[in-house]
Amino acid sequence: MSPDPTRRTLLRAAGIGGAAALSGCTGGVLESGGGSSAVGGEGPPTRDAPLYQPWDRSAVREATVDGGPDEDGIPSVDDPQFAPAAEVSLAGDDVVFGYAGEDDVKAYPQHVLVWHEITNDVLDGTPVAVTYCPLTGTAMGFERGTTTFGVSGRLVNNNLVMYDRATDSRWPQVLATAVDGSMEGDQLREFRLVWTTWDRWRAAHPDTLVMTEDTGYAKRYGSDPYGNYNPTSGYYGGGGPLFDPLGDAWEETGADAKRVVFGVRTADRALAFDDPALRERGHLASADGAVVAVHDPDLDTAWAYRTDGADVAAGDGDGRVRVDGEAHPAADLPLERVYGFDAMWHAVGGFYPEVEYVE
Repeated sequence: MSPDPTRRTLLRAAGIGGAAALSGCTGGVLESGGGSSAVGGEGPPTRDAPLYQPWDRSAVREATVDGGPDEDGIPSVDDPQFAPAAEVSLAGDDVVFGYAGEDDVKAYPQHVLVWHEITNDVLDGTPVAVTYCPLTGTAMGFERGTTTFGVSGRLVNNNLVMYDRATDSRWPQVLATAVDGSMEGDQLREFRLVWTTWDRWRAAHPDTLVMTEDTGYAKRYGSDPYGNYNPTSGYYGGGGPLFDPLGDAWEETGADAKRVVFGVRTADRALAFDDPALRERGHLASADGAVVAVHDPDLDTAWAYRTDGADVAAGDGDGRVRVDGEAHPAADLPLERVYGFDAMWHAVGGFYPEVEYVE
């Protein structure tokens, strides 16, 4: 493992020195501190169908490292505030993580979440956690039940390790599986967040609400200690991950560690669809043809489906996808949708050594 938490060095290089600043807390609601924060009660609801998890949990625990800040040193937002689209000031190419449900349509700006990594919210009446890990480029949503999630200050495979405040169990974000605590082995219920830009999200959902900077914390929301996405620079712009990966078989592909892929896990395997290739070709299929990913040009995102033998092909340059000859919007194919998420290649490859890289 890396001898020193270089994340700490990176944050200091951004002009954020000192333990308090590293923790990300400058006079907010939560105070930095170690030790268990379990307060009792029920843990988060868990999924019924198993999710592929190739590593022994003991191996994941042993690979967990100090990420720099203490537990809750990066404070979750537990009372997020929202404003209509017309009342917020975002650049068109600002990254947002979008959710469009039956009742709620919300956007969570990356430049806010990078300082908190977790927002405990309610969507369509369901208590949820909206989570973002800057080191793996992953934005993922989870149901949380009556508890809330916090940032443990630990990382594994460069990925955020969350903890739930009821049982203090530890949940690596990408694995969505408890690797320590009384809920060890349990797996979270996930929901999709769309990684896109503000102008695309607003065009698709003009009635969206947007999480504001009114978080209860004094943060430098105009800056990102890791770099920039538009254009990509700093940590996001290339090079290797900060900490040693959980596995390194992914390096054999020759793809850049931070190349964006669309990760998909089923009960028995993982897939990584190369995002630039998907954008260029419109769709990509697994080697056995059982799972296909399609590009959604409106949101510049991807959706994955089980084909169940259907013939899936790109449309006629209109952004639609043909299933058995009939054209459909990429986000609404008449097939079973499979959960997927954007991620840096090293994150998916490290967690899933047998992953199929599709390009």
